[in-house]
Amino acid sequence: MIKRLITLLLILSSHFLYAQTVKTDVLVVGSGAGGVAAAIQCARSKVKTILADDGFKISGSGITGQMVTVEENNDIPSGIWGEFRRHIREDYSKTAGYDTAENAALRFDPGTGSSTLKKIADTVKNLTLYQNSAFTTIKKDGDRWEVNLTQNGKTITVKARVVIDATEAAIVAEKAGGKVRGAFDQKANSNTKLYRTSIATGAAMPGQVADEKDQGFPAFYIPISSLLVIGVENILVTEKVLPENKNIQDLPLQLQIGQGAGTIAAFCAFFKTTTQHLNARTIQGELLDFKGYLLPFTDIKQSDPAWRAVQQVSATGMLIGGWRVAGNTAKFIFKPDSAVNTDEIKPVLTELYTRAFLWFNKEKPGEKFTVGNTLSFISDYTLTDINVLRNSMQKAWKAQYKFKSDFDLNRPISRREFAVLTNRFLNPFARTVDLSGRLMN
Repeated sequence: MIKRLITLLLILSSHFLYAQTVKTDVLVVGSGAGGVAAAIQCARSKVKTILADDGFKISGSGITGQMVTVEENNDIPSGIWGEFRRHIREDYSKTAGYDTAENAALRFDPGTGSSTLKKIADTVKNLTLYQNSAFTTIKKDGDRWEVNLTQNGKTITVKARVVIDATEAAIVAEKAGGKVRGAFDQKANSNTKLYRTSIATGAAMPGQVADEKDQGFPAFYIPISSLLVIGVENILVTEKVLPENKNIQDLPLQLQIGQGAGTIAAFCAFFKTTTQHLNARTIQGELLDFKGYLLPFTDIKQSDPAWRAVQQVSATGMLIGGWRVAGNTAKFIFKPDSAVNTDEIKPVLTELYTRAFLWFNKEKPGEKFTVGNTLSFISDYTLTDINVLRNSMQKAWKAQYKFKSDFDLNRPISRREFAVLTNRFLNPFARTVDLSGRLMN
């Protein structure tokens, strides 16, 4: 009897040593740039996160010891990409001949890049790293995914509400029975309103050539739907959103996509919901809180008080941007000091606000929308007495809103002024959109 009891205890002890089950809100599998960014954002959004770390690395970056150069999207310091860029520049700030100018190409050794990502991850609460762990199996278990990892010959079972597949081949999503959408095709979707659900952006895909005659979007963006897996809930992908032949120029988008995936996953975990019930505006708002760009305007810096208003209003389609091409370089710009054209804003205003068409029929604004037109529309929508609104606006024009131009009702309103006032009084960003960008009632 004693021998049998000892044998049983040894078996149970062996099972405990070689099998472990843990619960978490989000599990990220794959520790490339996108996976690390996803894990960092999940944890910063205050949900418990595990990163299955098979070795921090930056894909497509060449050999450690040889400097690489990122030339794309250096003037769009979005979220974790901007944070990564800042850390790299600080590390190389004392290196002779290293260019730390705001829009300079980013040069670094791949080893330094990987250690920088790990350094950022190490400072984040709610994030647990399972080093040298590899994915083996996944299956559904109630409202969670049960994922088996192997680490040093041992099995770790992780039960997570949401799984982010940051592997190059999307093997997690495939083994879960899902279908990956594949790389987002900007050209095929250029006439849609998917940009309203953007969670990552760039002036262009690496190698894309811009034409200053092009207006609006083909500026590159990644919509929420691109990260979702068909046929299964609460599994997101990162690496498969971009073409397979990635190189170091894709790093800014990889970090942004990872951050976007982390924000989506955190939304599902926090609200205990699924990827079938996402709120695009809540997710985008969280990204903006962490300095993520929705649209790649290079002429409105994050330090500008109008930055968030411009991002939010433009994400409705009300004020689109355009290209500024100079030689071989192209920048996507907002043109904050340009006048607002009535024809540009009228379609979106009438789409967003039910009484807008009545206002336009009554007021009949001219080609250029004026300060007076803007206040009149705000007065009509908010039911604020127009004289009271004018008086309060005149006092707040420079003191509160920091506008540089004088308050003049007859002057065409600038795009910056219109974005700030529209965001403040009309809040078009609050209108819910579905994942195709259509307005929801």
